[in-house]
Amino acid sequence: MPKEKQKKSLFQRFLNGIETLGNRLPDPFLLFAILAGGVIIVSVIFSLFNASVEHPGTGETLEIKNLLSNEGIEFILTEMLDNFTGFAPLGLVLAMMLGIGLTEKVGFLDDAIQRTILKSPPALVTYTVIFVGIMGNIASDAANVLIPPLAAMVFYRIGRNPIAGLVAGFAATGAGFTANLIPVGTDALLAGISTEAAQIFDPDFVVTPVDNWYFSIVSVFVLTIVGGLITTRVIEPRLGTYEGDEVEHDMKEKHPKADKAFRNAVIAGVLFLTVLAVVIFLPDSPLRGEGGTIIPSPFISGIVPVILFFFLTIGVTYGITIGSIKKSSDVSKYMTESIKDLSGYIVLIFAISQFIAFFSWSNIGTWLAVNGADFLTSINFTGIGLIIGYILLTASLNFFITSGSAKWALEAPVFIPMFMKLGYHPGFIQASYRIADSSTNIITPLFPYLVVVLSFMQRYDKKAGLGSLISLMIPYTLAFLLTWIILILIFFFVGIPFGPGITPFL
Repeated sequence: MPKEKQKKSLFQRFLNGIETLGNRLPDPFLLFAILAGGVIIVSVIFSLFNASVEHPGTGETLEIKNLLSNEGIEFILTEMLDNFTGFAPLGLVLAMMLGIGLTEKVGFLDDAIQRTILKSPPALVTYTVIFVGIMGNIASDAANVLIPPLAAMVFYRIGRNPIAGLVAGFAATGAGFTANLIPVGTDALLAGISTEAAQIFDPDFVVTPVDNWYFSIVSVFVLTIVGGLITTRVIEPRLGTYEGDEVEHDMKEKHPKADKAFRNAVIAGVLFLTVLAVVIFLPDSPLRGEGGTIIPSPFISGIVPVILFFFLTIGVTYGITIGSIKKSSDVSKYMTESIKDLSGYIVLIFAISQFIAFFSWSNIGTWLAVNGADFLTSINFTGIGLIIGYILLTASLNFFITSGSAKWALEAPVFIPMFMKLGYHPGFIQASYRIADSSTNIITPLFPYLVVVLSFMQRYDKKAGLGSLISLMIPYTLAFLLTWIILILIFFFVGIPFGPGITPFL
């Protein structure tokens, strides 16, 4: 027993150290403002030494430009607004959330989640919870608050330990965040940042929201199985039979028109997809590319508006049927509310956009990419081992920066050009980043929803602490990360595309 206590004590000190170090990081907006200032200082130092680099694509010699020179100050002042409004992820995410946010505000997403979990056969409840949790990232961060307590309630009702349901739901929503059967807001957000970073190396390069789609689809089913097995074989045996106090669960009263509204929304969604499929496969379809190709085509490059209209169709149909949309102004009201929820993101983007713009204009990004790639080539470390090393590095960084978009905005300008120089496709590097970022979300004390889920957990176990929750989440983190690494290796060596036309190499 003393040895066990010592282990717990060491573990708690480790977690406290991570939390203390992470809490010392400034607010993300200030962090990127500081980084932008750092780029300015570095550009001055590099320019004093006349640092330059040969662009691997054009052969042009690029000098590191001083951001405090007359030209640099002019760039900072005159391009600041364009850096912000022209930042690719901003428009992509705002457009996606107009549709997804509408379906959430009218109640469709909440209704769909409850129907899926509550009506699942008892034998499939665990896997349904994991599947719905993974798919819950359609609703973005809202899934972390909605699904875990609902899963706990379902487990409690069927006589299983509710804490097991809670942690299974949280593992799926937090660690499985990057997977989905359809492209969602996260795909648009990360693709936009990837595009900005890739254009440091190739000004015409574009990463689309569907570049990781195939990998994401496979991930949903593989992680559902893995998450279900971890819950039934590891978590439930460890927790044992629930012997806590009886807990009352509040359920929203079902709307009288909910069944009809849900049915109509599904029919509308199917009709939308049917019409879209017909248009795509029509001879000389305007959605096809030259020679009738799907990849590339206006359909692929315009996938964000297509997704937007899909969710608008479902949301408006559901809202009208259930009565939450009674007049045309209600549609814009709900979309406005969904955009309000993104206000913090919009503020953060202002700082991120300046950091990336400074990084690109000064040519520091190209310098780091070329010299970093040359160094890795010189030590013969350019194969799949390098990719795995990058995945583990990103997973570790998640303990200090939990915002996936903020961390990618920090990493992408350095790693994407560097890996492009080594011949790797940005879409492949983005997939490697995403699996690392998602896997460790649920074990970092800085993840904001960890405390929220802990409060849910304390309804069933008043003595539960942060260490209790994290210790239950570690098996999911390790299993998801290992599974994803194996999956990415299979895609890599078998040559399976990560998305339409996306292979590991350029």
